[in-house]
Parts: sequence; structure tokens; C-alpha cells
Amino acid sequence: MERKLTKKYHFSVEGETEKWYLDWLKDNINQCNRSRYKVVMDCKVEKDPYKRAKKMVITSKTEIWHLSDYESNDCFHVQQFHHTIDHLKKASCIKNITYKFGYSNFTFDLWMILHKMDCNKMMIDRKQYITMINKAYNKKFKSMDDYKHKDHFHSCLQQLNIEDVKKAIKRSKNIMSSNKEKGYVIQNYKGYQFYKENPSLMIWKVIEKIFQDCHL
Repeated sequence: MERKLTKKYHFSVEGETEKWYLDWLKDNINQCNRSRYKVVMDCKVEKDPYKRAKKMVITSKTEIWHLSDYESNDCFHVQQFHHTIDHLKKASCIKNITYKFGYSNFTFDLWMILHKMDCNKMMIDRKQYITMINKAYNKKFKSMDDYKHKDHFHSCLQQLNIEDVKKAIKRSKNIMSSNKEKGYVIQNYKGYQFYKENPSLMIWKVIEKIFQDCHL
């Protein structure tokens, strides 16, 4: 068999669950005979994109994706979100680096739910995702912390496959199209766009790119 070439993708993420997911995705793509390439996920748990960029040795044009949550419209969380974008912008000023933003509103858990079912309902609090997680994965987790325990989270990953990821991409696109049809105003802060309303998310963009690169 012809040896597959490798494509490398760079990430900074704010939590362990995002890293575990990307590791799972890498393994499943690499095990898929239909994938044109092998993939490497250079992923670091680092809330500050600028710190992530400064630690990298960059010799050619490099795209990095930062996965982050828009946790609520409270002043504290909005300021925190803007602070992250400030550092994305700062990191993008480093030579050869383009930093892109894969945000989730409210949280990355929305992306996990979309692998198994629609999640178009506006949430009041990010803790409400536990009901949808339990329904999507047929679980009885008592809380979000319980679900994010390493063994518990991996038990959800074990239920997923490549086709589920494609469904998550499609459901994400439907959410964003629906937000536009509803007339929600897309925010623009320092060149990065997002919706204040939930659900909304852009993590699907980089996952779709990886799938397109690999001809999946």
C-alpha cells in the first residue's frame, strides 16, 4: 500500500476535554482507510493564545486554531472573551502566524452534543448542557464535572465515529444559518466574528477543513 503523507494541525485549547477530543479525532482519521492523509494534532492546553504562539518555533506560514468558550453575556465572561481575542490578535502579529478562532457559545459541550442530536434551544446557563449530554449519549451523569471526568468523557468518545463528526458539522452549519435568518447581529471584535446569542459555534470550521484536506 502507498504510504500516506502527513498533514499537521496546530491548536491551543482551554480545557482537557477539547484535547481529548482532538486526540480521538486524530486516531480515528488515521485509522480510516478512506483518509488521503495521516494527521498530527499539535494541541496544547493553554488559555492564552499569545503564550502558545511565543513558545512555538515557526519557520514558515503556520495556521493555529484557538478553541474557546463564550460562557455567558455577564460582564465578567464578556471581558474574558474579549481578552482572549486581544491575545489572538497579538499572536497573529507574530511573523508567519495566522491565529483563527473556533469559539463555542456557550461551551464546547454544544459541539459534543451535535454529534448525536440537534441542539437548537437557547440555554440560560451552561450547566443545562448536562441534560442534553445525558440524552445524546444515554448517560446518567450527575453534573458537568461528572461528565468531564476523563473516564466518563472517553466513554462518550467511544460512541462516536467519523460519520458522527460529519453530522456535527452539518448541524453546526444549520445553527449558524438559522441565527442569520433570525436576524441576530454578528459581532465583530478586532476582526474576529461571533454571535452573542446561543447556540452558536465556529469550531466546525477547522474540523471541516481537516476533513476536506483528507478527502473525507
